[in-house]
Amino acid sequence: MKLIKIMILKKILYFLFILLSVSASAQTLGSKLDKNTIALGEVGLYTVYISGVQGKEVLSAPKNELLPFHFEEISDSITTSPDFYERVIEFAVFEEGTYTIPALEFNIGGSVQKTIPYEVEVVNTANKGDEISDIRKNKEVKLEVVDYWELYKWYIIALLAVLALILLIILLRRYAKRRKNSPVIMTNKTIRELDALKKKKFIESGDYRSFYVELIDISRNFISKQYPIPADVLLTDDLIEVMKRTNSISPENEKIVEEVFLRGDLVKFAKTFPDQPVMEKDFNDIRDFVKRSARDLEAEQLRTGV
Repeated sequence: MKLIKIMILKKILYFLFILLSVSASAQTLGSKLDKNTIALGEVGLYTVYISGVQGKEVLSAPKNELLPFHFEEISDSITTSPDFYERVIEFAVFEEGTYTIPALEFNIGGSVQKTIPYEVEVVNTANKGDEISDIRKNKEVKLEVVDYWELYKWYIIALLAVLALILLIILLRRYAKRRKNSPVIMTNKTIRELDALKKKKFIESGDYRSFYVELIDISRNFISKQYPIPADVLLTDDLIEVMKRTNSISPENEKIVEEVFLRGDLVKFAKTFPDQPVMEKDFNDIRDFVKRSARDLEAEQLRTGV
């Protein structure tokens, strides 16, 4: 009987030894929340600790990503030693309600353990009708001109820059329009058109009708653009009458236009057949008229200040 008791006692002692050995080699995961009720924006503290780490690697969610969405993590610090692990998170919540910190997983050397869940109640501690008082009365400060300049100088500079840009665009458009309508510009364009007519060799081939049709068209277009005379729509007799009445064209140029235009009408209706020297002379006369008109108009603009 005594021997049986001794054997039972040995088994109990052996079982306790095994239990103690297992407990000594196990890791203990724990967590704590400093308070379950916090005010809006108040800082709370959540701590996870593991004892008996025995140098094993501890894996969990990345820093600042451990807690759920509504918990704004302010700081997330991890402290480790060969046998201890601690993770301390400061957080705040900015919406009223009850929120849950769920069971969080920690992988300790390949063994996954979970914390216990917590509920956090977030309350608004400000009561409706509470009077908010300043610590001290607001101090009135008198602003000087320099102070206003410092406050609004960039707005003023931006406004001036926009106005300057608008003015520059207006001036450039006026200049471009003036250049486009410049007597010299119109003269050069018409000279190029006359040179193109010359290259068609209507004079050399005796094609007097085609020559005078194009020569009169170029001249009418030039007069209508260079002078205040609608030469492109007036009949020849009417055009001559307007030139004489308005004195828009100098007598020398007026005579050339009258002779060439009347001859062009006669050619057009097959009432005359000019030879090559006549066509050459009419071409050169119109070309000289175009050149002289530009000088006459620019001189007139200088005199009138236009």
